Amino acid sequence: MSKVILETERLVLREMTMDDVDDLARIISDPETMRFYPQPYDRRGVEEWVERNINRYAQDGHGLWAMILKSEDRLAGDCGLVIQTVEDVDETEIGYHVNKNYWGRGLATEAARACRDYGFAQLNRNRLISLIRPENIPSRRVAEKNGMRVVNETRLWKDILHYVYAIEREHINSIE
Repeated sequence: MSKVILETERLVLREMTMDDVDDLARIISDPETMRFYPQPYDRRGVEEWVERNINRYAQDGHGLWAMILKSEDRLAGDCGLVIQTVEDVDETEIGYHVNKNYWGRGLATEAARACRDYGFAQLNRNRLISLIRPENIPSRRVAEKNGMRVVNETRLWKDILHYVYAIEREHINSIE
């Protein structure tokens, strides 16, 4: 059993293990789900994704966590907090991916909100970001529902434009 980090009404966020590779592959190997990435991940890429997050837990104390839908006891996606260097500044990013079979149910918003609150309360961050491609309207909506706003643009990966969404700790009470 892996370590449970957060629990919401419908979700458990827990540390990933190598046992999650098959379920995670259904998400990050899917061309439709990963259409805003340069390409979907192959099997080895999914294994490396899980290994990177396991390493993040040890190094940073957090990473992307397995998103388990309580009602089905099934991995529905991932969501968590990862360190990203943006314009030479280390930022804490809220990231999320949801199995397309669960799209439209608010799971990403619920998980991202829990991660936002965790980042402020448990990690004592003053600012959290999400890096989102302009055409990724569903992810942009999740960020906006959680009080984030576009504060900048970056071409962090492969010269692909991303909006930098951010929320400051001091603005958290104004969105609840």
